[in-house]
Amino acid sequence: MSRSGLILAVYLPTALLAFGQGLLIATLPLYAADFGVSYGLVSLAVAAAAIGTLVTDVPAGALLGWFGLRRTMIVGCTLVALGTFGLAWGQVFGEVVFYRVLAGVGTALWGLSRHAYIAEAIPPGSRGRAISVFGGINRIGVFGGPAVGGIVGTAFGLRASFALSGILALVALVLAIIFVKPARSPVKALSQRARWLTVGRLVRANGRDLTAASVAQTFAQMIRAGRQFIVPVYGASVLGLDAAEIGFIMTCASVLDMLMFVPAGIVMDRFGRKVAAVPSFAVMAFGVALIPLASSYLGLLGAAAVIGFGNGLGSGTMMTLGADLAPPGATGEFLGLWRLVGDAGSAGGPLIVGVMAAHFGLTGSAIALSVVGVIATLTLALLVRETRQSPLEPAT
Repeated sequence: MSRSGLILAVYLPTALLAFGQGLLIATLPLYAADFGVSYGLVSLAVAAAAIGTLVTDVPAGALLGWFGLRRTMIVGCTLVALGTFGLAWGQVFGEVVFYRVLAGVGTALWGLSRHAYIAEAIPPGSRGRAISVFGGINRIGVFGGPAVGGIVGTAFGLRASFALSGILALVALVLAIIFVKPARSPVKALSQRARWLTVGRLVRANGRDLTAASVAQTFAQMIRAGRQFIVPVYGASVLGLDAAEIGFIMTCASVLDMLMFVPAGIVMDRFGRKVAAVPSFAVMAFGVALIPLASSYLGLLGAAAVIGFGNGLGSGTMMTLGADLAPPGATGEFLGLWRLVGDAGSAGGPLIVGVMAAHFGLTGSAIALSVVGVIATLTLALLVRETRQSPLEPAT
């Protein structure tokens, strides 16, 4: 696939969707709170999209085989647009949760289909750079979206931010319809049963490698998600920082994070997936371990900067590893399972940090999260095969 074709078919729609969802970060919690519900229900509204994505990961893999990559991508983008527009006319709190779950389902379909699309359309030698751009695009959307969403919400009302996000999703849908072409796969199309049998043969033949990769994926996503909880809570509760100071710390970390996605892709393709992933999670584990040592604003800023740098260095590594491991002919089914593992880790990260903080304090939770990062690092380094030149093959 040409670079221009990839930009118009996948990258630009992804950028629009990422920025559109970033718009909601600042306005969705305020909108949900306006319904007069408890903080617990507000958090449910915020988490509803992630829940929708998590429960759809595996079914989405099966749908890829039935509908094809292009149709699944279009359906996913359509659901994101509908779910986002729905927020603009929601009248009761239950609608907010429903529309966010719907958008989460669409995100699962879109995310999995674009992942599989690149896995089938891009040669392994260029796959790291192609996929690492996704990490960079999502980081940019999360970085710039909240500020714009807050400005729009303040000037025109919270619902206006949802309408703008829905419009961006519609534009992404149009681009996908026009420019996404069926990926040319060298493997003959298999039946649904044959695809799952192919995945089963891969698992039986390479159980140790896949188990190790799954553990690494789970723990890696835990530390990535958990850092978003521990840094601001530690800053506010232990150091007494205000929202502006914490926001600046998170922004600085995000800038370093964003700057690394291009180098990460180059490293993966030239030197190997592990050469990027292992240092990434080692640096993140070190950065999290620095949090309990931070006794000032500058100390926490330094720890967050180290974490952001490490996370950026690993941009796209887990997605690339999944694409390398996916068996030809059953890419969607395998990646559905792979993304389920990662999404479970993402959901579990903040939960584990929160439980540890309740029982052992924030220092104990930071140490626990750092240990999780060390486990991810050692598992990747010692037990996961380098897939750049030797991807796993299903047993024959």
